[in-house]
Amino acid sequence: FMVSRSDSRERPAPLGAGARYAALVAACALCYGNSLHGELVHDDVWAIVNNPDVRAGSSLRSIFSNDFWGKKMADNTSHKSYRPLCVLTFKLNVVLGGLTPLYFHLVNVCLHICATCLLLHTCERHVFQQAHLAFITALLFAVHPVHTEAVSGIVGRADVLACVLFLLAFLSYTRSVGAASSEDSLPGTESPAALLISLLLGTCAMLVKETGITVFGVCLLYDALVLCRKKLIFDVGCLMAWSSLWNGCESWRGETFVYFLQVAFILSVRLWVMGGSMPLFSEQDNPASFSPHLLTRTLTFLYLLVFNAWLLLAPAVLCYDWQVGSIPLVESLGDVRNVATGLLVVLLVALCLRCEDSCAPVVGILFLGFPFIPASNLFFRVGFVVAERVLYMPSMGYCILVTYGLGRLCSTAAGWCATLLKGSMLLLLLLFSWKTVQQNTVWLSREALFRSGIQTLPHNAKVHYNYANFLKDNGRQDEAVYHYNTALRLYPRHASALNNLGTLTNSLETAEHYYRKALDINPQHNRALFNLGNLLRTQGKDKEAEALLKNSIRYGPHFADAFSSLASLYADQERFVEAKEVYIKGIKNCPDSSDLHNNYGVFLVNTGEGELAAAHYQRAIQLKPAHYVAMANLGRLLRASNENDEAESWFKRALQIARKVDVLTPLGALYYNTGRFYEALQVYREAAALQPRSTDILLALAQVLVMTSHSTEAEKMTQDIISREAGCIECYRLLSAIYSKRGNHTEAVQALDRALQQNPADLTVRAELHFSRGNQLREMQQLDEALESYKLAVELKPDQSQAWMNMGGIQHIKGDYATARTYYQQALLLNPTSKLLKENLAKLDRLEKKTSGAT
Repeated sequence: FMVSRSDSRERPAPLGAGARYAALVAACALCYGNSLHGELVHDDVWAIVNNPDVRAGSSLRSIFSNDFWGKKMADNTSHKSYRPLCVLTFKLNVVLGGLTPLYFHLVNVCLHICATCLLLHTCERHVFQQAHLAFITALLFAVHPVHTEAVSGIVGRADVLACVLFLLAFLSYTRSVGAASSEDSLPGTESPAALLISLLLGTCAMLVKETGITVFGVCLLYDALVLCRKKLIFDVGCLMAWSSLWNGCESWRGETFVYFLQVAFILSVRLWVMGGSMPLFSEQDNPASFSPHLLTRTLTFLYLLVFNAWLLLAPAVLCYDWQVGSIPLVESLGDVRNVATGLLVVLLVALCLRCEDSCAPVVGILFLGFPFIPASNLFFRVGFVVAERVLYMPSMGYCILVTYGLGRLCSTAAGWCATLLKGSMLLLLLLFSWKTVQQNTVWLSREALFRSGIQTLPHNAKVHYNYANFLKDNGRQDEAVYHYNTALRLYPRHASALNNLGTLTNSLETAEHYYRKALDINPQHNRALFNLGNLLRTQGKDKEAEALLKNSIRYGPHFADAFSSLASLYADQERFVEAKEVYIKGIKNCPDSSDLHNNYGVFLVNTGEGELAAAHYQRAIQLKPAHYVAMANLGRLLRASNENDEAESWFKRALQIARKVDVLTPLGALYYNTGRFYEALQVYREAAALQPRSTDILLALAQVLVMTSHSTEAEKMTQDIISREAGCIECYRLLSAIYSKRGNHTEAVQALDRALQQNPADLTVRAELHFSRGNQLREMQQLDEALESYKLAVELKPDQSQAWMNMGGIQHIKGDYATARTYYQQALLLNPTSKLLKENLAKLDRLEKKTSGAT
């Protein structure tokens, strides 16, 4: 049978054309208007929020050298998804509107409108001769529920934009071809420029998403089967390959050569960019592809075609993830699901048999089949079982075929039957629209999305795992543990679920059991290696911890936390050179890790290279503008250099992001040390409200209260601390200062005695306590006891010049001038610039002369 070509030169009547396009825009807007308020969820977070290539300050060059997720294409962990033009649109979104989700969703909806309008235009020119059939096709495409993942999920922009470019490339190709001069002749090239534009647009479609390359196959077969009117060959009732396409042709078409060359070129470049290697996926990503049995793989992949076709026909059950148990493998010929596979084959054959009177079935089959080839596992393994967003382009073919079938039935049916068919189509459009609006709500938030997965596919281990991750991130640990255990019940070899369970348990022994079990399943699980290494480090098993952290880096060379932990381990062991090397290597491998730069800055400060730390704190802030920890650390560094104004500005900037104790307390200390006590009081009160049981914060607040004449409140607060922590030495010292300020020196001495009863291990603290006790006793004129306290102080800390001077003063008063001179001179050695000491020695000289003269 011959494939007849619709007259592409015949155009539908212009009347009502504008109304048709306006109706499509309205349908898209009404169906997807509620998606505009959605968040960035699921893969959006990794492709946009956590993707360094999307950030406003990143280099454009990295977009064209990294994969869709921001990883190097040559990296073993890369998914090899090279979509630089799609990533570029994300970057433009960020540059123009920041990370505001509304603008991302708005772009996706606009692109869906463009794809719908282009499909209408394509169908009017090259598929249907009746404008109303083209309109119904586009309307069905506009409201189809299977599109919600592609339109409402921002990552789906790759599919929508690729579809737009696919249709533009197809339209440019058909525009480049002229009419045939006779029935037996080939159509010529009418517009070389349109042909070049088609090649460019097709290449761009592939650079948006890999499926875009299929437009070249669609164009060539459309040329052969419709423009050149070639035959389809069948044998024994089975559809054979389109063979002998060019038999009988006097010469090969120039467009064919150009297209073959372009496809060969871009495929070569694509393989070169991938580094000559394919992406690595796990068994849970695509179980059928890991089956050792050819029959299982074949039957399952064929059934997956049926399953995808059913999603297009009856999208009643939709889910964001169909992995890990959602679709059991077809392992034998006796599986009843093989009947569905056979029915699909029969249906496709029947469609092909109807190609003699219209090109609509041909275009429908081409648009349905070719864009799905990359997802079919036919040429390479893919990283999913079923993904609804990959059906965005194939659904064009489905819509064409459904409308074609409806048109055929209506043209042959009786009047009442045709009316019934039209009513059924209207009902289908309404049901699809309702389902789309409803499904959009699933994509509004991370919780709504993951909860919907649990409700839709409760036997899917992956959705339980994802929901558990959400619960864990939001502090709902008991619920998270339940869903991790459910995931493991459904898929016992889920190493990540075991690892995450380990992070939620309070028992170190149980956590270690989970980590080791995860590593038994996957010895290269870098996070389990990291977690187990950190756990063993807390147990003092540094050697084993070091080996595990090294392996974590080996199997996750871009896992910044592993570099930080290993460097911290070396620093604790005072292996500072090795720690520095690990930090430098980590920053080289993970240049966009803000935490790694911040941690390296802390390391530099602790090792006396604080002048280098500021650059790393600032880099951390540049990479993550909300990194308040780095801001606080930079503030501390500036405070240590007495750059108080700049330090204060960084503390305040950090507080604009997070009112955290870690930021409030250093700012309070800055205010206190610079005499701004009332500002310090305000800051410490806020910190105490956030952590009302923190001894350090309450003690600091009490000290500020003393300086702001709130000594009664300070005393009560300090007594409250002592009631909880009787061994709080600083509390007794503060009480002593409060009593001394009131003139209650006896109570001050008693407070100091209680502090000394705690027997502080720090000799400096004990020396200071004895010195303070001596001061209080001296105020009480108990000079002998004061002298003994000073002696104890200098025994513990001989460099206390003030204690030596006070001892000299006591002996001076008592008339023991020789001993007094000895103490004064010792104090002068420690503090040679003290005018008071020199004056006391001069007085002593005069007294000695006066005494010797009297004698």
